Amino acid sequence: MKNLLFIFVILFGFIGAAQARPFENPISSAIRKADISNSALISVSFKEIPTGKTVYELNANTPMTPASVQKIVTVLPALNTLGKDYEFKTQLYKNKDNNLYIKLGADPYFTTADLKNMIRKLPDCKIYSTKAFYIDDFILDNNEWGEGWQWDDDLNPLIPKFGSYNMDKNLLTINVLPTKPGAPADILTEVFYPTAFINNVVTGNKNEVKLERKNYISPDVINADGVVLSDMAIQIPVNYPRRYFIFRLEELLRRYKISYYGDFNKLKLPPNTYLIAEVKHPMSSAIEDIFKRSNNMTAETVFKIAGGQYTKATGSIDAAVEMLNDYYKKLGINTDNIKIVDGSGVSKNNLLTADFVTEVLLKTSQNKDLNFKALMASPGEGTLSDRMLYFKDALKAKTGTLTNTSSIAGYLSAKSGKNYAFCIMINDPKSKSADKKAFEEYLLRKAHEEL
Repeated sequence: MKNLLFIFVILFGFIGAAQARPFENPISSAIRKADISNSALISVSFKEIPTGKTVYELNANTPMTPASVQKIVTVLPALNTLGKDYEFKTQLYKNKDNNLYIKLGADPYFTTADLKNMIRKLPDCKIYSTKAFYIDDFILDNNEWGEGWQWDDDLNPLIPKFGSYNMDKNLLTINVLPTKPGAPADILTEVFYPTAFINNVVTGNKNEVKLERKNYISPDVINADGVVLSDMAIQIPVNYPRRYFIFRLEELLRRYKISYYGDFNKLKLPPNTYLIAEVKHPMSSAIEDIFKRSNNMTAETVFKIAGGQYTKATGSIDAAVEMLNDYYKKLGINTDNIKIVDGSGVSKNNLLTADFVTEVLLKTSQNKDLNFKALMASPGEGTLSDRMLYFKDALKAKTGTLTNTSSIAGYLSAKSGKNYAFCIMINDPKSKSADKKAFEEYLLRKAHEEL
């Protein structure tokens, strides 16, 4: 009897200890075990859909650099203002005196070929000369780069200047061609644009070329260093989009033998003009580019165009931020703890909180007309083309990457059948970008398997 009592006491003790052991959230456990947690500032928020219940948060109200996750926050108000059926339009007009007018739409997909298709209509209209050629570029302001963008990124093709004169993605193609072994390479631009090269590239046994623009000397001079083995085509941002646009326009006017007088002056399109030609591109292309491929120029353009339409004025960041604040106020989401200085998240001056992002995702998931989840990248496509493949159809997300920063936000379906809005932001100068991204996947796996 004493032995039975002893066994009962021991079993009861084990049961009591098991019941007393506190439950550890799987996300908390994953963060605690990860090496990156020793040095990184990590902000995490997971909210259950549709209840809105917070299932995990860490530093969720701490403002952080969001990188391209910010596109979720900026483009949603723009879509609400412009509508999914919005079209970017570039139009060519004339008046009764055959004065010509181009009304720009800041179309991020407008090309030299599009401009050619417009100018070639002039001879069809019996227009072979014009006394005045005006450009209405008032859709956007003259600020062609974002606040806080890094000066040493000005040759980064992912961050070109942008504005009313968007054309050919605002990129110039540089061809670097080998000659004889040990001899200087040839460097040519694909189209004419005033650029001089200090050519230190030699023909050798590999392709390794670095281009650098020294703006403090001249914005039209580029240092080229390195070695070239086979033909290389390198794209760089044009430093003055209006000038690039004017060069292409002048070439086409000469090709179609249209004479003109004076300069291409700026003027708002006056009344009593007649449409000759137009080029249109759909908003649907922009949505996919922004959310799946994280196109910065497109995101910036759409944000500012929408700001201009919202305020009924020229598009600017100030106008776009006013639109954004009003949009989230109507959704009941407080914007006091965030800071937006551009539309793409390129600037490190931007600040978001993980709680803000998941609240936006949560409220947006209830918008049946938008179906926002379908707009985001799945594993295997866009910025997730080689990431998160484990999740298959269980993940829809927007990623973000800057120096020292990695982020991801979106929607996750757990094996339990529950759905979550999530945001993970990591600011850490010590770890590699690959380590940050591996940590994001580790965290999401834990959530997927155990929440």
